[in-house]
Amino acid sequence: MIEPFLKWAGGKRWLTSSGGLPAPQHFDRYVEPFLGGGAVFFKLQPEVALLSDINGELIDLYRVVRDAPDALRERLEGHQARHCPEHYYATRAVVPDSLVERAARTLYLNRTCWNGLYRVNRKGEFNVPIGTKTAVVLEADDFLSIARNLQNADIRQCDFEETISQTVAGDFLFVDPPYTVRHNMNGFVKYNEKIFTWLDQVRLYAAVTAAAARGVSVVVTNADHESLRELYAGNFIYRRLSRSSVLSGLATGRGPTTEAMFIANL
Repeated sequence: MIEPFLKWAGGKRWLTSSGGLPAPQHFDRYVEPFLGGGAVFFKLQPEVALLSDINGELIDLYRVVRDAPDALRERLEGHQARHCPEHYYATRAVVPDSLVERAARTLYLNRTCWNGLYRVNRKGEFNVPIGTKTAVVLEADDFLSIARNLQNADIRQCDFEETISQTVAGDFLFVDPPYTVRHNMNGFVKYNEKIFTWLDQVRLYAAVTAAAARGVSVVVTNADHESLRELYAGNFIYRRLSRSSVLSGLATGRGPTTEAMFIANL
């Protein structure tokens, strides 16, 4: 297994290491419309993939890892040599024109900001403060192997509905959206500049239901909330997953929690 190179809030490393990830024994293409840290992709290492996300900085980073891994490492080593609060905030304040420089900035900030959190203000500017971690280049970094695994991946910046609409029978669709529930329109995740609303959850449900009707194998992870269990009832198998919460900044906020999984055609 290749280790994901990116820490992402809501990431699924815990799921891939738990043995609780259901997947078809054979599938033609892996599709993931909320790419994030890509833990499931790196676990399965599919031969063909369609990977997408609405976050342009994230997609630029994946494209650079795929196409210019050595250049990315070189830029990261430069950030490592200069890392300090002054360099962090100076880097955070400016978005470079160069694609490789932008990708290195994204990964540098991800690895040194508070809790690896991705958050932007209303202007779309990354605004997470510096964290306690100082390592920018990690021992586990194997960008060449990651690049090889991404060579046959179509990596796109687009809305999830556009990606899901292109799935066909033989595809395995893994969907891990921001966890917004009814009666709490903001949920706990501001994703890019747009809040993922309950209406987006309903739109997502319609998209994955249509995909399942086309014969696509579908796994959706989501908040274990009554509103979502009701939404997916009837067309999907429900499974409750137990895990530890790690998002809180306080140890007392990192207790056990549950998530929902909705499955079709597996």
